[in-house]
Amino acid sequence: MESKYDLELDKVLKKIKSQKAKKVLVQLPDGLKPKATEIVDYLQENANAEIMIWFGSCYGACDVPPDVDCDLIVQFGHSAWNFKTKNIKVI
Repeated sequence: MESKYDLELDKVLKKIKSQKAKKVLVQLPDGLKPKATEIVDYLQENANAEIMIWFGSCYGACDVPPDVDCDLIVQFGHSAWNFKTKNIKVI
C-alpha cells in the first residue's frame, strides 16, 4: 500500500499473529478514514483474521469504542498509548 504515512502495517500484522487475534478492530483518525479499505485489504490478505473498521468518532487513544466484540483493537494516531484492559489489548 502506497501512502505518505508510515502506517507500520507489518508491525500490526506481527501483533495480530502474536496475539492470535481472530477479530481485529482498526480505529482511524478522520484523515486516514479514506484509506480504510486499503488498510483492511492489506491486513486481510496477510493475516488470518477478520478485520473491521470503526467509523465512529476517534478523538485520540482514550476514545476506545465501547463493547466491541473483538480480540484486538489497533488505533492509528500520533502518539503511542500503552495500556491493557481485561479484554482489549491496545498496541
